[in-house]
Amino acid sequence: MNRERYKVGLAAALLIALVSTASAQQSASTSASDIDPGAVAALDKMGAYLRTVKTFRVTAMTTRDTVLDNGLLVKRDGKADILAQFPSHLRIETVNGEKQRLYLYDGKNFTLYGKVIQYYATMPAPPTIGQLAAVLADKYDIELPLEDLFWWGTERVNSSAIVAAADAGPADVQGTTCEHYAFRQEGIDWQIWIQLGDNPLPRRLVISTTTDEARPQYSAVYTWDLAPSFNEAAFTFEPPAEAKRIGFATVADSAGAN
Repeated sequence: MNRERYKVGLAAALLIALVSTASAQQSASTSASDIDPGAVAALDKMGAYLRTVKTFRVTAMTTRDTVLDNGLLVKRDGKADILAQFPSHLRIETVNGEKQRLYLYDGKNFTLYGKVIQYYATMPAPPTIGQLAAVLADKYDIELPLEDLFWWGTERVNSSAIVAAADAGPADVQGTTCEHYAFRQEGIDWQIWIQLGDNPLPRRLVISTTTDEARPQYSAVYTWDLAPSFNEAAFTFEPPAEAKRIGFATVADSAGAN
């Protein structure tokens, strides 16, 4: 059987949040005519708005391409359901094929639970969602699903990575009127559909990897609820009797094992 050779995902790009010096230098030499300033301004406006939304629930239906050793593309569908109350409460449930995971954060502890395999790990956590996402990425190499939603409008996002930007015009996403934008940066082309009006929310995202001849894609369609109903128990983990507790492996542990 063919092994999976490459997976494209949100963390592989993190859009313009993960910016290299090389891509910033490339942007400086790009013709101004390649970049529509209105498209970049729309991203800034979306990011600023997202930072004002303190409580939300968003469901994302995702599709991710896997490139097999023989070059064939295999599409895998998934779903992520996020409930966030800033600055310190987060609940994420994901389904990707046979994998089902639950991420819980109550401002003091973070738990990751594999529902199918019945293992979970819990650790003390920093006091904010942003700090948690950074610690998980840097120390444990764990990506929060849809974590780009927590970076837009922060210092981790730098639009200097963009080498081309265009406004593709109005479009409809599940009955919501949006403006469609296309962007290019080193290694990826990506598109985003931003809701028009007073709530400039991202409604759809498509990322294409340009460094692979198969051009695998990741896509997500978002459904938002800005006034969700919940209680404190939504962020608390009660391990099932059959679940087994394990520890988190750090990046340093993995490096030492190699």
